[in-house]
Amino acid sequence: MWVASGRKVRMETITSDVVVVGLGGFGSAALWRLAERGVDVTGIDRFDVGHNLGSSHGVTRLFRVACMEHPGLAAVARKSLELWTGLGERYGETYVEQIGCLSVGRPGSRPVQGTTTAADAAGIGVAHLTHDELVERYPQFAGYADDAVGVLDPEGGLCFPERNVRAQVRAAAEAGARVYPGTRVASVELVDGGVRVVTPTVVFEAAQAVVAAGAWNPKLLPGLPLRPRRTPLYWFAPRADATQSFDLSAFPSFIYELGDGRSLWGHGSGDGFHIKIGLGDHGSDYTDPDELDRYIHPRIDVDRLADAVGTAFPQVDPVPVKAIPCMITDSPDEQFLVGRPDGDPRLVVAGGDSGHGFKHAAGVGELLTQIAVGEQTYGDIGFLDPTRFAV
Repeated sequence: MWVASGRKVRMETITSDVVVVGLGGFGSAALWRLAERGVDVTGIDRFDVGHNLGSSHGVTRLFRVACMEHPGLAAVARKSLELWTGLGERYGETYVEQIGCLSVGRPGSRPVQGTTTAADAAGIGVAHLTHDELVERYPQFAGYADDAVGVLDPEGGLCFPERNVRAQVRAAAEAGARVYPGTRVASVELVDGGVRVVTPTVVFEAAQAVVAAGAWNPKLLPGLPLRPRRTPLYWFAPRADATQSFDLSAFPSFIYELGDGRSLWGHGSGDGFHIKIGLGDHGSDYTDPDELDRYIHPRIDVDRLADAVGTAFPQVDPVPVKAIPCMITDSPDEQFLVGRPDGDPRLVVAGGDSGHGFKHAAGVGELLTQIAVGEQTYGDIGFLDPTRFAV
């Protein structure tokens, strides 16, 4: 109840079986997969669908199947590929472009060793490139470390965050989901028999909540060990005298550990976007997402990345042509939290992907759905269990 003009006004209550809080990559996928199963589901986001104010934006994101972060992520990436391929056939759009993803570094570096380990564990047929083979095929990587080698994941490439999110919400709505964009959630309350999701004007009641609010997860569920961080995104152009090609066909998705330990990631230019390059640990201190600094500061934000880009790729102009702020949300072990915190049957959570999450969005949405409806998950997700940090 709230008071207006000296009288009590009863807030509207909307009920459903499941309410999804946050319609970015994970939440929109969960909304879609739940609706496809005929679940009475409601989705809420504080902004519009496919917005650029959280973590699921930036035109493109790397898509990898052989994931150096954990071998178990290969099944999640492949489930995303399966679901997005089917959705693309339905709507006549491309949600994953499999141009390959290249991991480059010294033989014992994390990109090379981690990708090799993940590929071996998941049975992924990657191509191992010696230094000479790497330079002959991708001369852009010739200039920095003379002992660098490569591992090419042919199933990797790009996915498209805004496009994919909008398609997932569209599919969810067509399957019967109710969608409430522009609706800020003030709290998620666990009550007898379910949850209450409170907004300034409406209360959503359900038996379960799927909370996938990205950088806002730790504000809505303060018990989770998650910390959001400001991380700008950058785009570049070749130098005017460049002789190498940086088109997507010649310069695919990559993760590159330089000889001094710095790590770059990115891909070439394509239809509607420039060369995209980021620094592996390039971000500022942890932040409150409601107070995010949305300015780009040349000396603070750009200089360190520009130095790394100029060193690694001398034919790329190190001054970016575009930059926008983004956020990632870190977990203590840089791995997702997907599941029921403390085993609570009223709550399912997804977040903490630590900057490597969007490629897994559809697959995570399927996992959230399977957990919510009591199905067997399609893969072993013990390494994602939110309770692993409990004392």
